[in-house]
Amino acid sequence: MVHPLVAQLRFTRSEWLRGLAGVTDDDGARHFGAMNAIGWLVGHLASHEQRYWLVMGQGRLLVPEVRACAPGQPASTPPLSEMLAAWRAITEASEPYLDSLIPQLLATHWEVNGSPAPESIGTSCHRIHFHYWYHLGEMQAIRQLLGQTDLPTYVGNLAPAAYRPTGDY
Repeated sequence: MVHPLVAQLRFTRSEWLRGLAGVTDDDGARHFGAMNAIGWLVGHLASHEQRYWLVMGQGRLLVPEVRACAPGQPASTPPLSEMLAAWRAITEASEPYLDSLIPQLLATHWEVNGSPAPESIGTSCHRIHFHYWYHLGEMQAIRQLLGQTDLPTYVGNLAPAAYRPTGDY
C-alpha cells in the first residue's frame, strides 16, 4: 500500500483532471488580465512534478519543454494539448518513484548543487498538493470568465485518499 501522502497526491491529480474536463485548446490559450492561461497552468504543474519526482528524485529530465512554465520564466502561452500530454508523460513516469516513498525516505532531503534541499521530500509532497489546489481554483475562475457553466464542484469523492491511521500503508 502506498504512503498516505502519495495517495493524496494521486487524488489531487485526479481532481486536477476533473477540473480540466471539457477545456479546449482555444480555452486553454485565453488570458484574462494578469492571469495565466490554463495551458500554462498545466505546464507549470508538470514542471514541478518533473522537478521533484524525476529530476531531483531520479536524475531524469523527461520533457525539457515544460521548463518554459517554471517559476521565473518569461510569460508564455503553450498549447494546452501539448502541456497536458507532457503532464501525463511526467506523472506516469513518476509513479514508480512515488510508490517507493516510505516514511524514512520522506523525512530525507534531496541534494541540490551539493547541499540538502531546504525542504524534506515529504514537505515537498505537501507543497505540490497545495500548489495544485491553488491553481485548480485559478483554473476554475478562468473557466467562469470564459462563461462556462456546470463546472465541477470540489472536493470530489475522497475514497481514494480517505484517512488512514499512519501505520496503515
